[in-house]
Amino acid sequence: MRFKCFLAAAFGLITMIVSVQARAPQESRDRAWRGAGPQPCVGTPTVGYYKCPSAPEVVALRAGRLFDSKTGRMLTKQLVLIQGDRIMDVGPEGQVKVPAGTRVIDLRQATVLPGLIDAHTHMFNNRSQTKTADNSMLIALSNVQTNLLAGFTGARDMSTHGNGYGDVLIRDAINEGRVDGPRYQVATLGIVWGARPPNPASPDDPLASTVVRSVEDARRAVQAQVKGGADWIKLYPAGAYSFTPEGEAKYVVTYPMPVMQALIDETHHLGRKAGCHVYGGEGLQNAIDAGCDTIEHGFGLTQAQLNTMVQKGLYYDPTFVRYTIPAMDDNDAKNTGGKYRIIPIFEKAVRMAVATKGLKILVGSGVDSDPFPHGIQANEFEWLVKRAGMTPAAAIQAGTMNNAEMLGWQDRIGSIDKGKFADMIAVSGDPLTDITELQRVKFVMKGGKVVKNEVAAGNH
Repeated sequence: MRFKCFLAAAFGLITMIVSVQARAPQESRDRAWRGAGPQPCVGTPTVGYYKCPSAPEVVALRAGRLFDSKTGRMLTKQLVLIQGDRIMDVGPEGQVKVPAGTRVIDLRQATVLPGLIDAHTHMFNNRSQTKTADNSMLIALSNVQTNLLAGFTGARDMSTHGNGYGDVLIRDAINEGRVDGPRYQVATLGIVWGARPPNPASPDDPLASTVVRSVEDARRAVQAQVKGGADWIKLYPAGAYSFTPEGEAKYVVTYPMPVMQALIDETHHLGRKAGCHVYGGEGLQNAIDAGCDTIEHGFGLTQAQLNTMVQKGLYYDPTFVRYTIPAMDDNDAKNTGGKYRIIPIFEKAVRMAVATKGLKILVGSGVDSDPFPHGIQANEFEWLVKRAGMTPAAAIQAGTMNNAEMLGWQDRIGSIDKGKFADMIAVSGDPLTDITELQRVKFVMKGGKVVKNEVAAGNH
């Protein structure tokens, strides 16, 4: 009996302690502030005290043209009503009621679109180039802010280039409002295949991609990265390409198929998705067969593989600009004596993908500073239109609706709709006529906050 009473008392004490801890942040807000300035707000222990945000403001945005990413149509004379970080209403002028005293943003001489989404970015430069963790973080913060100002209000980051879980820190800082940047999902370290046994004299770098050498390693690596905060698992099913003397492209296979399958299965079991960096050949087929959620690059894609991707509901992310740069030709000229080039093979694959009915194509840049500077990712839209045969409307839909769906955020972003986040951009001209307009973004709003406005009244 005494033991039961002791347990009850102990449980009561624990409950009281937990309750007191849960109330602590609220109580610290409620008690008289003895520091500088007005009473602040209190976040997590990591955030601490911070200036309380202003009360949600009602804003009306007048759009001369507005791109409807659901239908691919350009609407005219539209009005978007925003409260706080969400869209309250959208529709033709005269049909949307604007409350008295509402602040109006005049974009009647511009085209308004949903905020763009980049399906493949790298916040961090290579650690070997930046030398220190502090410098790497400063550069990464600059990169994400540059991307936001270029009109990308959402993004997926596809590995940190030897910077550990740094992308988790930046993602969380953006979500907490401490840093301006796109809405991110992140892939942390990535997982690579180790063909050789571990070498105690040269241990694996814990900040770089995790090296796996067995099915058991594969599952543990996925578990560790998810625990570390990964939204996505970045995989590398095929390595470098080369040409045979006859000009046939060959691709190095990395993971054995049982390891590949274990990586995908564990990722899905833990409620995450996998993105596969893969050029072609058997590794590409393995990635498709194993059900990798997004196929990145895919130089050697065949029509049969594209058809299987449609059946399985897999997405294709070409990162077209990144792998058609002059340096690709320089590399091929060096390795083949100028006989063979990968770019025409890649262009054929992307054109075939665009023509494949039902295939969901993503707009991802692969932006990584060198050789692809941050802030110019909208070149990807131009390449898809001019070199792959996409219509401008379809390209914009891919970079908004398709990308939002891939992220599982189609109910939050990707279109200008009631209830979604007020993530919008504006350009001066009509991108359905000239897709390069997306490379000259003049206005950026993320979550109802204007972070860039170069189309102020009188400057059209």
